[in-house]
Amino acid sequence: MSTSMTKPSTSTVLSAQGLVMKFGGITATNNVTLNLHQGARHALIGPNGAGKTTLINLLTGVLQPTEGKIILEGQDITNLAPHQRVRRGMVRTFQINQLFDTLTPLETLAMVVSQHRGLGGQWWKALGGNKNVTERCEQLLEQFHLTEVMAQETRVLAYGKRRLLEIAIALACEPRVLLLDEPVAGVPAGEREELLQTVAALPSDVSILLIEHDMDLVFSFAKRMTVLVNGTVLTEGDPEQIANDPQVKVVYLGHAEGEEVHA
Repeated sequence: MSTSMTKPSTSTVLSAQGLVMKFGGITATNNVTLNLHQGARHALIGPNGAGKTTLINLLTGVLQPTEGKIILEGQDITNLAPHQRVRRGMVRTFQINQLFDTLTPLETLAMVVSQHRGLGGQWWKALGGNKNVTERCEQLLEQFHLTEVMAQETRVLAYGKRRLLEIAIALACEPRVLLLDEPVAGVPAGEREELLQTVAALPSDVSILLIEHDMDLVFSFAKRMTVLVNGTVLTEGDPEQIANDPQVKVVYLGHAEGEEVHA
């Protein structure tokens, strides 16, 4: 079994170092080390039960590790609360939409942008009277193909649009590290292409860790990939290395020895 235990370099923006998470007698995360570099397009993949969600919950502060530490831009954030990590530039999207159904995309983004800029709950005033807030909302609506539906209540939006809005919310927080948690989960085939193209066009200065089952998205997006199996890093490499790794074919991608996995 090959594992990656590379030390963080000066270009590392997020580093998980020897993370262990135990629930009673069960070890969900077993000595996981992962380094996310500046501008990364890094995918975390693995079968159901591999520990991907547990790892993301550790990185974002939902869970506290039994052992190990988490470094964000050179600062130890292991004991920080989730909202403190967001303030420091680490933002996460979720597998399941967590949106305000009765607000429109414009209102939702105005609220997030206003709060991020220290305007508190006065977002409706900022939307009407703060040029910077209004311009930022317009940019995000255009970038995420939401301009045509910006005045519709979120609850009536197509699922693909809801996913786009969720990523737009994350970008409104101006993250330096963005954790995309299965962005195409549940999105109908007819709505996927727009979302895939939007993910591919995310700002290059944002370092992204993608957690995803959709191999088409993973191999088209990622420049580096980490494979997690049973809470342990099985291997790490570029997409070509992962596609041709015999252990990955057997354990994760479901191919027998000798079969090809097309990247």
